[in-house]
Amino acid sequence: MLRIVVLGAAAGGGFPQWNCNCEGCRAARAAPETQQGQAGIAISADGDNWFLVNASPDIRQQINATPCLHPRAGRLRDSPVAGVILTNGEVDAVAGLLSLREGTPLTIYGHARVLGVLAENSLFGVLHPDLVARREIAPDAPFEPRLPDGRASGLVVEAFEVPGKPAWYLEGEAEPDAERPGDTLGLRVGTTDGGPKVFIIAACGRVTPDLAERLRGAAMVLFDGTLWRDDELIEQGLHHKTGRRMGHISVSGPDGAIARLADLGIARKLFVHINNSNPLLRPHSAERAEAEAAGWRVPRAGEEIFP
Repeated sequence: MLRIVVLGAAAGGGFPQWNCNCEGCRAARAAPETQQGQAGIAISADGDNWFLVNASPDIRQQINATPCLHPRAGRLRDSPVAGVILTNGEVDAVAGLLSLREGTPLTIYGHARVLGVLAENSLFGVLHPDLVARREIAPDAPFEPRLPDGRASGLVVEAFEVPGKPAWYLEGEAEPDAERPGDTLGLRVGTTDGGPKVFIIAACGRVTPDLAERLRGAAMVLFDGTLWRDDELIEQGLHHKTGRRMGHISVSGPDGAIARLADLGIARKLFVHINNSNPLLRPHSAERAEAEAAGWRVPRAGEEIFP
């Protein structure tokens, strides 16, 4: 049976962001129960061995707050974390790998472009190749992640390309509006014994007709909820870029995620990777009510969700 735990649902910087005094961050400091770490998801077929989807800078705290990811009884050094599946090369997705350097075997899965970014940065050399293998993901080719000892995991993962942009720190290598193969992946996750399939799309620039058809009839979709409005960061005085320029679709509006993923027969829809500027993170906001009325949820940190 596929098991999924949401480790965090916020975008880069978390909620509240350490240096931000916007309305949302002030509200989160006043109500700690609403706070969220940066986006991360754990998946398992057996409840004993887990794979992380991305590794945010909050990963150490998230593992410590999630009992199923704790070292197993009777073992001095141990972790149920068998690997990390990277969907992009953003700092939000890869920086937490550096917190997994203490000598436990695991495997990093990623597109060749993202693995190349890691290989070019000597800092990631602390993840010694004798213990931390790196495996290339080929889009549209389902694979079964393996446990560190080579055993089957029972998971089936299929990565596919979605519209997106290069990581911010790599933008100098590409045209500002370029979309390069491998920069942003979505995942279709299931188990080898059948059962419902879940889509994880933590970043997405727009919903194309092909993507909409791929998601039609899905049991569950966890989808990019970075910004409520495309000009949200500019309007709040937080940044000069639009969501579209950053490679993120808006939640609202005629071309937003709510509208574009309506009427596709998706059984359960959840937003993840939600920016601190987005009122969707505030439980009593009008925007949260609007999203919920349209059939969407914002998961709690540490929540196990079932397809």
